[in-house]
Amino acid sequence: MTKKRRTFSPEFKQEAASLVLDQGYSYPQACTSLGVGESALRRWVHQLADERQGVTPKGKALTPEQQRIQELEARCKRLEMEKTILKKATALLMSDDMNRTR
Repeated sequence: MTKKRRTFSPEFKQEAASLVLDQGYSYPQACTSLGVGESALRRWVHQLADERQGVTPKGKALTPEQQRIQELEARCKRLEMEKTILKKATALLMSDDMNRTR
């Protein structure tokens, strides 16, 4: 029998981390009251502290500002990729036109 892994929303993680950072809970107190593991809570606290300092996380962001930054970065990456594809297609079409006119 396998144990199913629990998932938590970014809002829950942010609230859990803010218990330690903002409300002065100790890690064991917060873990007991929330029913989560200490290593997960420590990871969330570290991530929230980093996000508050403006560091964009590699994983899913906790704060709305960092979530928006991640969305915009993904959009920029997609647009750059589309631009590259269009440049290559234009060059291919232009070279094909040059071969036909000869």
